[in-house]
Amino acid sequence: MSGNREYKSDVFSMLMQDKERALQLYNVMNDSNYQNPEDVEMTTLDGGISLSVRNDASFVVDARLSIYEHQSTVCPNMPIRSLIYFSVILSDMLSDKKNKKMIGRNIYGKRLVKIPTPNFIVFYNGEEEQPEVQELKLSDAFEKPTDNPNLELKCKVYNINTGKNRKIMEACGWLNEYMMFVNKVKEYHADSSFEELGNDIERAIDYCIDNDILKDFLRTHRSEVTKSMQLNYEFDRQLELERADAREEGREEGRKEGRKEGREEGREEGREKINRLNQLLVAEGRFEDLKKSLEDNEYQDKLLRENGLVSDVVLKKSE
Repeated sequence: MSGNREYKSDVFSMLMQDKERALQLYNVMNDSNYQNPEDVEMTTLDGGISLSVRNDASFVVDARLSIYEHQSTVCPNMPIRSLIYFSVILSDMLSDKKNKKMIGRNIYGKRLVKIPTPNFIVFYNGEEEQPEVQELKLSDAFEKPTDNPNLELKCKVYNINTGKNRKIMEACGWLNEYMMFVNKVKEYHADSSFEELGNDIERAIDYCIDNDILKDFLRTHRSEVTKSMQLNYEFDRQLELERADAREEGREEGRKEGRKEGREEGREEGREKINRLNQLLVAEGRFEDLKKSLEDNEYQDKLLRENGLVSDVVLKKSE
């Protein structure tokens, strides 16, 4: 499939680049009350946004590394991806990539190196029905299941579609407005061809600006938002086509397997009936009939019917 879901221009990620928005969502998700946007240290990945909220050196309350993702499909591999994201971020935190050396954090030393507490969250707004909240675990991907995994990663998925997780949506105004914009694009594009998508997005942007929904953001980033939404829809359309192809391949494979099994079962059942007929003919001393049945298929069918071993309907289906 051409294209990459983890494009940098995702509208959700664009919104999260603003420290005030990032801090607002952080406070909502962590039930905290940080007020200074400069407490937010941004780290950008191709797969999403991570935030590191710094605390004043005089009072350390908490240190969390939040990796937030936005998805239109619930991907069971999110914990694996989150593990990779966290490893990359942690590596950057512990090293000076430019000079390729460790800076003040010797992970081979005797002193324990402190790292931020990670928190992995996905915000889902796809078409498929999903619960308000679900938890994905890294251990679910282990080939050998274990009740006590040595390595675990839990990823929470929050459904932000209309009517879901109202407390979060009401507390985070910009996230609620983002979904208003997304829903307006869906509404305008519902009965349109893919070629009309650009115009439908432009109409949705105009509507939102006129109704004070992400007004300043959409005015400033109009062209980027349009391009990003088009990439979104293109990716989702390609993904759905691939899924449809995979489903059809699966059905065809199932039909082939079913036909194969049916033929094998039919042949086995046929052999059993013919063996039973032969046994009956031998038991009755009808050796001439036995010989003729082995040489003449129609005569064999006649004897099978006469002895109640097969019906006319079955014979006709096998012809």
